[in-house]
Amino acid sequence: MEEKKFDLKSIIGFVLIFAILLFMMWKNQPTPEELAEQEKQEQLEADKKAETVENKEETKVTTAEDFSAPKPGDSLKQVDLKNRLGAFAYSSTLPSATDTYTTVQTDVLDLKFSNKGGFLSEVILKEFVDYDSIPIALIQDGNAAFNMTLPTTDNRILTTEDKYFQPTVTKNGENTVVSMKFKASESQFLEYRYELKPDEYMIDFSIRSQGLNTLVNSSQEINFDWKLKAFRHDESITYENRYTRLTYMYDGDKIDKLAQAGEDEELIENARWLSYRQHFFSSILVADQPFKKATIATRDLVQDEEIDTVFTKEFSSKLPVVFANGEADNNFKLYFGPTDSKVLKQYDHNLEESIPFGWGIFGWINKHLFIPLFSFLSGFLPYGISIIVMTVLIKLLMSFVQYKQFLSQAKMRVLKPELDAIKEKHKDNKMKAQQETMALQNKAGASPLAGCLPGLIQLPVFYALFMFFPTAFALRQKSFLWADDLSSFDSIYDFPGGFSIPMYGDHVSLFPILAAIAIFFYMKMTTGQQMASQPTQEGMPDMGKMMKYMIYFSPILMLVFFNQYASGLSLYYFISNLISIGIMLVIKNYILDEDKIHAQIQVNKTKPKKQNKFQKKMSNMMEQAEQQKQTQQKRKK
Repeated sequence: MEEKKFDLKSIIGFVLIFAILLFMMWKNQPTPEELAEQEKQEQLEADKKAETVENKEETKVTTAEDFSAPKPGDSLKQVDLKNRLGAFAYSSTLPSATDTYTTVQTDVLDLKFSNKGGFLSEVILKEFVDYDSIPIALIQDGNAAFNMTLPTTDNRILTTEDKYFQPTVTKNGENTVVSMKFKASESQFLEYRYELKPDEYMIDFSIRSQGLNTLVNSSQEINFDWKLKAFRHDESITYENRYTRLTYMYDGDKIDKLAQAGEDEELIENARWLSYRQHFFSSILVADQPFKKATIATRDLVQDEEIDTVFTKEFSSKLPVVFANGEADNNFKLYFGPTDSKVLKQYDHNLEESIPFGWGIFGWINKHLFIPLFSFLSGFLPYGISIIVMTVLIKLLMSFVQYKQFLSQAKMRVLKPELDAIKEKHKDNKMKAQQETMALQNKAGASPLAGCLPGLIQLPVFYALFMFFPTAFALRQKSFLWADDLSSFDSIYDFPGGFSIPMYGDHVSLFPILAAIAIFFYMKMTTGQQMASQPTQEGMPDMGKMMKYMIYFSPILMLVFFNQYASGLSLYYFISNLISIGIMLVIKNYILDEDKIHAQIQVNKTKPKKQNKFQKKMSNMMEQAEQQKQTQQKRKK
């Protein structure tokens, strides 16, 4: 290695350079007059800045200091713009022809309007965060597009998504008005007008024009496309995707939706609104006048939940813009906010119907019973406790059904020796055995159907609750015990290294395990009773064997499929089955007495029992079948 030596010449050179710099700085220092003028200019600039701050509104407009619009003298660019845009080349010569944004803040929304395209480039809900504590963004980073096709009288087809709009922000009382204009001249333009109220999620939106009757060919079809790739907001993208869907209202108050999975496309008529529902948050377009025709489509973007972790679905709609006498005046409303029935009801238009409460009676039960009841309870109780209290009230209300089921099983259990005797007596004549079995059950007032029918009454309630918990916005990010979020799964263990079990997931939830255990013991008790009381029918499946399998199959279903469901739903099933076990033990040990049931059956058997129409028809059919069987046997002999 070469040894470093002290270089005297280098030192002298550095000293001389430093001396020359000092001399130049001294020579060029400002005179006292120049210093005074500089201080004066700085004071004037400070006064201007202070005045700007004082007059500044809450609404902020973001513009660029430099822009790429062609200068008036740049004739070649002017000619090129004219060739491409015709009269609308004017819009690209304005200072606003830059990729900049107009930023507007309300109490509940942070919005950005893009000069290019004139539509919203960012919508953030200020009051909500996702599973990772990041503010909810419905539109951001180019996941949405709004494009209008504009046929012109000089045979051009212009698309607005890549054209420059001129923004202006004004006030209408407390409301903020954002106007985005695509200009052909100062008096000729296409305008997107947005009016925002301070504390509302609904935005008044209109598409209107001025002076375009000679520029726009309104005899051709004019449409706008609204597209959105829905961001993932929940911890389980699979669970969120199940409740992410395009829903619409048409023909007055009819509700329909596109397919939940895969791809789907429809041509619809007379649509009043379209909802891009992202489980707990929605982007909704409402038309003042129904769309006569619209093409809507959806595409599932979650093919592999380990890879596809950003978006859930892609929505798109192609909608008509009406031009009358060559001018447009179309009024809409845009909703960006929570999929919460209490919030959506504030805006009329039946927007709460976009929430999947269930069809028919199931939806009615949710809207008129469970939602008001839960809202009342959660008004003064923690949300987890509210679920438990609501479960207790529902089970007590339905306890008469359990009583009827258990009473029917008890009657069949008391009759079983007699039914077995009939079966043995007519073991060579199955039809006769069936007839006498039905006759005995009819006289005693006991029937297997008597235990099934009360169970059917519970099905609407169970299904309504199955739809209620996954759509209950009030449960979102509400914790209870070990569950951090009652609207999501309650993981107590995450598998390491990204390991995942098909259909089960990459974690273990505790509430489904507890619910599965409770279901097992409940079915063990009830199915055991049914197997002991139910006689085997010839020619029928062995119900005892099927029930035995169900004892194990039902808990496994709960364990597997509810591992990624809302923990609030699993909590309900856990508490519900615990209460069912308790009610059944009380009925069995303190209410029903099999000796009294047997005595009552003997009394019923002595009374004449009139058959209903169904029983008469069944009896006649069995007699005819018996006669046909005997005739066939005689012919064979």
